[in-house]
Amino acid sequence: MRFHFRRATLRAIAGAGLMTIAAFGAPLVQADTFPSRAIKFIVPFGPGSGTDTSARYFAKKLQDITGQAVVVENKPGANGFIAVKQVLSAPADGYTVFIGSNSTLAVNAALFKQLPYDPVADFSPLTMMMRSPAMLAVTPGAKYNDLKGLIAYAKANPGKVNFGAGSAGYQLMGELLNDAAKIETLHVPFKGAGETMTAVSSGTVDYTFAEVTAVQELAKGGRVKVFGVASDKRVASSPDVPTIAEAGLPGFEAYTWVGAMVSAKTPAAETAKLADLFTQISKMDETRAFYEKLGATPMTGGPQQMREFQKNEIALWKRIVVQAKVPQQ
Repeated sequence: MRFHFRRATLRAIAGAGLMTIAAFGAPLVQADTFPSRAIKFIVPFGPGSGTDTSARYFAKKLQDITGQAVVVENKPGANGFIAVKQVLSAPADGYTVFIGSNSTLAVNAALFKQLPYDPVADFSPLTMMMRSPAMLAVTPGAKYNDLKGLIAYAKANPGKVNFGAGSAGYQLMGELLNDAAKIETLHVPFKGAGETMTAVSSGTVDYTFAEVTAVQELAKGGRVKVFGVASDKRVASSPDVPTIAEAGLPGFEAYTWVGAMVSAKTPAAETAKLADLFTQISKMDETRAFYEKLGATPMTGGPQQMREFQKNEIALWKRIVVQAKVPQQ
């Protein structure tokens, strides 16, 4: 009887030991096999935006590398709050990735007094994806033919010219133009680049800043005029478009950028694996060629570089909000 008790006890202890090993070993096994099912990309803007274009490109490449499906979900509106809420309320297991932009990950921190999320503390960065200069697109029926004409008209008609913005980032670019050119124009919000460009081409609003990818095809079809690109040099895909500096405002530059993040609650192993995969894609020659055709530039570098970049961007836009006297929302 005593023998059977001891044997049963040993079996129980051994079983408990195996359960303990399994429990502590589970994260390692999970990390080794991650990802083992479909991954979801949440995009805070609609189809046609630079953020969406980047998300779909990286989704295809990530699917090719891992053999797992990658689904892109567009959740536009409310300055990106809808998309952010979905990401942060999803299980923090690495299978929900936020494809954010300068608006959601930096500008909102400067433009809003109280955000329903913290763009730094609530997210763990994976990597930067791309950077693209903004273009100044104007309705084709405008009474002016260049940037100097727009500025002169706005000065002669204060408060009667308006600009559309599909995100907080583009709103601040419009406000920055107001400050640099010493003009007063009205901001009209939209849910994303697609809606904004439709409004400009139809004459609902007078002009907008938008990423190169959202402007070029409309410009080729004569549906919008392009007065300049807000970069230090012309973009190869639109060599006839002058820089804003060349068009009359020296030193004026404004860029959009896209980066990937996950919830800060995501385990370190899964976050690191995703970061490696995203960085691998960003460094591909094919990725560089893809973005160059769109007038953009791929951005490489892992989580640490992205975090530093993000913090610098937040500081930059906070300075611009103060400098341009933009009311916080």
